[in-house]
Amino acid sequence: MEERYFVVREDMLPEAIVKTIQVKEMLRRGEAATVHEATERVGLSRSAFYKYKDGVYTQNQLQREAIVTIAMDLDHRSGVLSKVLGLVAGSEGNVLTIHQTIPLQGLASVIISVETSMMTRPMSEMMDAIRKHDGVRKASIIGQG
Repeated sequence: MEERYFVVREDMLPEAIVKTIQVKEMLRRGEAATVHEATERVGLSRSAFYKYKDGVYTQNQLQREAIVTIAMDLDHRSGVLSKVLGLVAGSEGNVLTIHQTIPLQGLASVIISVETSMMTRPMSEMMDAIRKHDGVRKASIIGQG
């Protein structure tokens, strides 16, 4: 079934939808550290937030939504890829795909696609953190869409 989208004036929306958007905005701006904290502050249950969060966006969020493809050369050591994925998650990037080659001469090539619409810090800061991480030999953005 094809996804359909509607533009609806805010005052016409049910309270749970409006509060879900408020929670997402609080998290994006860093006004709340956790979903629990944000939902508590706006008076929304966490279950309602999780029910609606992936289907409710402001018009600005839909226009900003993007997928970034990042290519990396990583040392073939335990935990390097896991730490990089942690950096992405720590920025609220959502990893959609991971492709890793068999390591050759101590290096593995890894390509990840990351959905960036909910990221809490600029892409450049996340990329700098990835590049500086021990075990990352090279990291670059090879596609955006």
